[in-house]
Amino acid sequence: MDKDSVVAPSSPTRLEGKFKAVLVCWFLGLGSLVSWNSMLTIADYYYNLFPEYHPARVLTLVYQPFALGTMLVLAWREANIDTRKRNIFGYTLFCISTFALLLIDLCTSGKGGLGNFLAICVFVGAFGVADAHVQGGLVGDLSHMCPEFIQSFFAGLAASGVLTSGLRLVTKAAFDKTNHGLRKGVILFLAISTFFEFLCIFLYAYVFGKLPIVKHFRKKASSEGSKTVSADLAAAGIHTSDNQTVNEIKFDRLSTKQLLKQNIDYALDLYLIYVLTLSIFPGFLYENTGNHQLGSWYAVVLIAMYNVGDLIGRYIPLIDFIRLESRKGLVIAILSRFLMVPCFYFTAKYGDQGYMIFLVTFLGITNGYLTVCVLTVAPRGYKAPEQNALGNVLVVFLLGGIFSGVALDWLWLIGHESF
Repeated sequence: MDKDSVVAPSSPTRLEGKFKAVLVCWFLGLGSLVSWNSMLTIADYYYNLFPEYHPARVLTLVYQPFALGTMLVLAWREANIDTRKRNIFGYTLFCISTFALLLIDLCTSGKGGLGNFLAICVFVGAFGVADAHVQGGLVGDLSHMCPEFIQSFFAGLAASGVLTSGLRLVTKAAFDKTNHGLRKGVILFLAISTFFEFLCIFLYAYVFGKLPIVKHFRKKASSEGSKTVSADLAAAGIHTSDNQTVNEIKFDRLSTKQLLKQNIDYALDLYLIYVLTLSIFPGFLYENTGNHQLGSWYAVVLIAMYNVGDLIGRYIPLIDFIRLESRKGLVIAILSRFLMVPCFYFTAKYGDQGYMIFLVTFLGITNGYLTVCVLTVAPRGYKAPEQNALGNVLVVFLLGGIFSGVALDWLWLIGHESF
């Protein structure tokens, strides 16, 4: 069967719906992390309930193995996985798990104890499974579309942190002096997160795939042999000609192993970016930065400044002349970030809170900037099925870096009283 029997996508002079698609990608990115960022931002509440269990570190350590393990399986089978079902399942699981955390708090009246902590851990593990479905699925899907879509999706990821941090500052100011003020803020957080996850289900299922520019790129992907877009095309009312499906047509493409070999530097770039970031954020910021004038506000402000820096960094690559695309340049910049480890150590030991706030903001800016630079340049020059596979592989290394960073974060506790 010749691939010409599939309806070839036309190249319209004007691809409509680009702005709407960029906006939807931003919301999809926000929904991919808003639940988890809510957990990080309300960690001070969990430190009150479970002071002996290192909540920020333990919950992150629970989350990541599920995310990485699920992502490894999905990346191995990505060519045969229905992207539509994968993404909708991920957002639905996020929605259900976030709502379950809200119910746990309501049903237990905000009480501590090992049983409640383990229940929270179960649903945090579900967050990891959902993250692997959504982040890998969307990065792979968006990799064969506009680079602006990838940038907007990752900006949405960072925006979720800014949103949750901003809400945390507001709720802390509003409820701090009231009875159970901290808990009221947490309930509000989880309710808002549940709403955003439900919104993402609707946007992906009924809005994104029907935009003209998205249909164009998915038809193009189908013509190049991609099986993963079939259900999304069918949902948008697009079918192949002559009653043939893309699954019946054979196309040559690089294997996942070949793609990894050609892009091992990009994969390691993402791994190293997140090894460093997660070895500092959030556990070190909550437990190793000492007491300062800001008091109980200090850790909340640090988390907020990281998130603001991360969001700013993800928009910087939109400026062409400061976007870093050189492979060697990316490696040098990423390795240079490890100089921040001694900077954080000595600032926590001897520095004032202003220096720490600056360092945390810089950590966020470099994290966001380098992430977007790598993920927008890596898929160039490949066919759609290869771009989808490469996107999934890169997310595996990103999550691997997060997992390693979370494990290394415990090293800050050596010699600490709570170790």
